[in-house]
Amino acid sequence: MKNFLLTAAMGLTLASAAQAEPVTYMLDASHSQIVFSYNHLGFSTTTGMFSGFEGTIELDAENPSASSVEVSFPAQSLITGWPAREGHFLSEDFFGADANPLVTFTSTAIEVTGDNTGMITGDLTMNGNTKSVVLDATMNQLAVHPMANLPWAGFDATTTLLRSDFDMGQFAPFVGDEIAINISIEAMVPAE
Repeated sequence: MKNFLLTAAMGLTLASAAQAEPVTYMLDASHSQIVFSYNHLGFSTTTGMFSGFEGTIELDAENPSASSVEVSFPAQSLITGWPAREGHFLSEDFFGADANPLVTFTSTAIEVTGDNTGMITGDLTMNGNTKSVVLDATMNQLAVHPMANLPWAGFDATTTLLRSDFDMGQFAPFVGDEIAINISIEAMVPAE
């Protein structure tokens, strides 16, 4: 990951002597989402999605393990394709969205595992519960956006959660407790 970041950063002139400090990337909410899936009674794999992200990535090209991530999104941004299911998921049986309107993630450590891969450990808070989770992350691209003409970054990440860890275990084990999470985000250095 370090070599990849350094090469890309030099291409963007982000790693020059004047800019050796970490660079702040703001999340692009229009191109960032979380898709989750779970087993429904053994009959199907059911999916849903969250969007509406806010957050930053502090990207340290010289020392990627010193980078950090902070993300939040409203629980109410949930989309499942079935309004009655969305209403139930947002109730106190699951997300408790009235009392806990935001889902947040704050990184606590980053382990570089390859030229463009890493394990991001952080505190995930939802439904009023905070647990440590590990994201298996890949940097897709670090380049100048061809339309916005700004430094841009794209990442994918995966993890698996137990919803019961967040006091959301209703109907388990019949409805799967294990939730597969797929994350894709874009982030930009804002125009000055």
